[in-house]
Amino acid sequence: MAEEQQQSALTPWDIVQIARHPQRPHTLDYIRGLCDDFVELRGDRRFGDDRALLGGVARFNGRPVVVMGHQKGSNTKENILHNFGSPMPEGYRKSLRLMQHAEKFNLPILVLIDTSGAHPSMAAEERGIAEAIAENLLVMAGLKVPIVATVIGEGGSGGALAVGVADRLLMLEYAIYSVASPEASAAILWRDASKAPDAAKAMKITAHDLLRLGIADEIVAEVPGGAHLDTPTTIQHVREVIQRHLDELSALPVDELRRKRYDKYRSIGAFQEAQTAVVSAGASST
Repeated sequence: MAEEQQQSALTPWDIVQIARHPQRPHTLDYIRGLCDDFVELRGDRRFGDDRALLGGVARFNGRPVVVMGHQKGSNTKENILHNFGSPMPEGYRKSLRLMQHAEKFNLPILVLIDTSGAHPSMAAEERGIAEAIAENLLVMAGLKVPIVATVIGEGGSGGALAVGVADRLLMLEYAIYSVASPEASAAILWRDASKAPDAAKAMKITAHDLLRLGIADEIVAEVPGGAHLDTPTTIQHVREVIQRHLDELSALPVDELRRKRYDKYRSIGAFQEAQTAVVSAGASST
């Protein structure tokens, strides 16, 4: 009850700040806490290696898996090394290579999402960032192995979705997932980035909002105040939830697994036809 009261006392903008906290555990912290025998695989075999999106093979509770995720830093030096968690095209092409490797060897895929978005530079555009994201979306939709994605911090725009077409989307309690950052949305809608708190509320980007909308499949509990205050407990909660969903997905035949994934994304979104009719009638009368 106390946790529910604390959650209700936080505004969406408060949750945005917790999701972005620099001391919040990052992908490598989760990989080290969740997996054994992790071997990182680097490079996209086309251009180079991107340190904003890391991945490789490992064992999760004794089971071989492919694991990947966005990596931010806890200080300026680490953030520069990892492009502040915003991948270039070679990062997404590396993740595509890892996912195809997983399918070839029938390994489940675990994804950890934590990015404000894909890298917004001219170099990223010149090397085909949009094409790299689009190819990931297409390939992930048809993969023949289970995919469990967990939003551990900030899930922003196509940079998150490019590795987020999963059978199950989990969100930490104080994580966010959105089509654009609140600041960008405020700048577009009101031409005033200072209205970001209003945008965060209107966009329904918190875990509880997204669970109600049917986008997130389950919320993983954090300690009051956020994962950075008790990282081992948070990682243990993540382990238990991932294992449960992985067991359920692994029991499905491949055709059913892919059909359910297709149905999941086809069913997202809703409209109210009656309300549209009322608006149209009102417009006609004027």
